Amino acid sequence: MKKLLKFLGILIFLLLFVLQNGYGSDRKVTDRLGRVVRVPIDPVRVVSLAPSVTEVVYALGQDQRLQGVTQFSNYPPEAMNLPRVGSYVHLDVEKIVSLRPDLCLAIKDGNPIDVIRRLEGLNIPVYAVDPKNLDAVMEMISDVGELLDAIQQSEMIVKNMKERIESVKSTVSVTLDRPKVFFQIGISPIVSVGTETFLHELITLAGGYNLTHGGVAYPRMTIEQVLNMAPDVLIITSMTRGQSFEAVKAQWKRWKSIPAVKNDRIYLVDSDIVDRPSPRLVDGLEILVRYINPELFKQKP
Repeated sequence: MKKLLKFLGILIFLLLFVLQNGYGSDRKVTDRLGRVVRVPIDPVRVVSLAPSVTEVVYALGQDQRLQGVTQFSNYPPEAMNLPRVGSYVHLDVEKIVSLRPDLCLAIKDGNPIDVIRRLEGLNIPVYAVDPKNLDAVMEMISDVGELLDAIQQSEMIVKNMKERIESVKSTVSVTLDRPKVFFQIGISPIVSVGTETFLHELITLAGGYNLTHGGVAYPRMTIEQVLNMAPDVLIITSMTRGQSFEAVKAQWKRWKSIPAVKNDRIYLVDSDIVDRPSPRLVDGLEILVRYINPELFKQKP
């Protein structure tokens, strides 16, 4: 009798566990917003709600799961062939639903919460990531790797990123010089970057001093303010598609008093590489360290 009761107790415990955590086809996970989400154990129809998430899915080798992506999901080039579901700020719910996803991957900074709630109201699971800095980007890669059964690949990517970041830190550590950097991401008006941005983190890791550090994430500047800052390095990019960066570079070259102009240290950078929270941020870091501290690489091929 005791053995029977013990067996029944175990059976009831297992039943309760299954009821609590899923029926074998899905499971409960906690996303980066602290939300408990029930997701498929093996999602086969995934919709990415941000370009950075799309890049991560491809990097993990799980693009066969992708059914839709957002408007500016342009990397890798193969992503351009997938159905569009609007921009990550202005999502097309009807289009998302038509793709019959069993999982949507959202991002905190950009995806509207009301859209997320609408999707969840339609029984579409939405897992949210929050890649606010390099460490959080690597956490996102690990999270998505676990969701898509690509843990080994995610570990390899994160390991590679960490090693490359440490290599940059080691290279920069030999110099006390911190060139003054003005990073322009907006053309009209002139917009730069504050402390709570990926670019500030990259500039600092690359051994530069961000002239517009501070509490305003994207401060607006005047030409006079930039002239008074006297940047040693001036880097130009833009979130606005289709602008002529070369023309902007030529305009800055008129101001001969700026050290960056005097020493021919004005550079153009692809915004997708340095401001999109994806594995390519490390590529951006490696580019910036060579622009900001080129003398550290004179003896290297």
